[in-house]
Amino acid sequence: MVELTPMTASSFEAFLAASITEYAHEKVQNGEWPEATAAALAHKEFAALLPQGTATPGQFLYDLYDPSVNAKVGVLWFGMRGPAERLTVFVYDVSVHAAFRRRGYATRAFELLRQEAAALGASSITLHVFGQNHGARALYLKLGYAETNVLMRLNLHEHLGGSP
Repeated sequence: MVELTPMTASSFEAFLAASITEYAHEKVQNGEWPEATAAALAHKEFAALLPQGTATPGQFLYDLYDPSVNAKVGVLWFGMRGPAERLTVFVYDVSVHAAFRRRGYATRAFELLRQEAAALGASSITLHVFGQNHGARALYLKLGYAETNVLMRLNLHEHLGGSP
């Protein structure tokens, strides 16, 4: 139903533009970054993680491709972290394009990810999910992922009536 195909230069550029915008938005929504500098901060983080684009060592960028509809239905980006004896795959991004959601593509992408991680010698897969992304959190729990850390914040200006 879905295959992992390495991102081409053009699909990488489209992915980068969309992901930087979405990441900056999530950081603003989470109250972590001010809107005025969010785009620049997101660009900086992506540049640090992918200095050589799709050729960055230890980083794997794929389009999710469904041959039955001849379409790219989403993306998967993961990287390798840690020492050899505790090597883990870290999922930076997995997303299904809006027109293709709720068809099992994300579940299938995670099945393929498990196979890739095992082939690379990883002992685990880890990921980060923003707290307000309830759909993704539910999917990850359904797939067997366990919460290992939970960060929480109280915005004082909302509770004390002051300014941020």
